[in-house]
Amino acid sequence: MNLDSSAFVGDRDLILALSDQSAPVDCSRDHVLFRQGDEPNGLYIVHRGDVSMTMRAPDGELVVEIAVQPGSLLGLPGVVGNCPYSLSAIARSGAEIGFISRDALSKLMLYDPAVGILILRVLAAEVRTARIAACKG
Repeated sequence: MNLDSSAFVGDRDLILALSDQSAPVDCSRDHVLFRQGDEPNGLYIVHRGDVSMTMRAPDGELVVEIAVQPGSLLGLPGVVGNCPYSLSAIARSGAEIGFISRDALSKLMLYDPAVGILILRVLAAEVRTARIAACKG
């Protein structure tokens, strides 16, 4: 399955608002951000560098591999939906990644409803992309 990686990208205002609340992730070495099936603890913001996401079938076969673009928000469906991450994400050495905890994200969305709307747009883009990819088989 081939997914359009631009579906994970937030607009500039959203990235700025989230970045203000985020903490840097140490990527001096390759760093697994989260694994498929992990409980969501927060959202990752890709500022720059080599980052990829993968999904595996229950038998371990690779189903999806996505090279992530700067400005991508990783783990958003799991965090917002309070369900396990559906993909795994790894940042390669030298990547610049921010992390915002689930609680901090929830507070930000309550404090600034415009952020919630921008997040919904990213989620909608992810859903559209997944549907298009599923139709193409």
